[in-house]
Amino acid sequence: MADDAVIRDKLRLMFETPGGDVEHAEALYHDDAVLEFPQSGERYEGREAFTAWRSRYPAGVAFTILRVTVRDDLAVVELTASYDGGAGMYGVSIHEFRGDRISLERIYVADGWDAPDWRKPWRSDRPVHNPGL
Repeated sequence: MADDAVIRDKLRLMFETPGGDVEHAEALYHDDAVLEFPQSGERYEGREAFTAWRSRYPAGVAFTILRVTVRDDLAVVELTASYDGGAGMYGVSIHEFRGDRISLERIYVADGWDAPDWRKPWRSDRPVHNPGL
């Protein structure tokens, strides 16, 4: 089991380095790692399968880490992703670790929305806390 600091270092390498998920794939992922996008039903088996298409991704992607939660061998990264400088989309990337590398990554992405006024009487005046890494 990797410790919390090792997992956070791997996630920094992945999200804070342009192309980090491809350039540092051997240090980040096991050879037999799996990548899933439940919203589209896609599953990629093996690091080579998903790094091949990620290296040809047709847009520039920039991430902003909002929060990272690590428990044992599981890390949840809440983030925004911006494509070619456009508006950020919210995302959650779930990582299961085996030792010090990722064995499973599951990604969810969605647009943000304005909160409806009818919920305001119950809403806190404090904003969501996003401590990042």
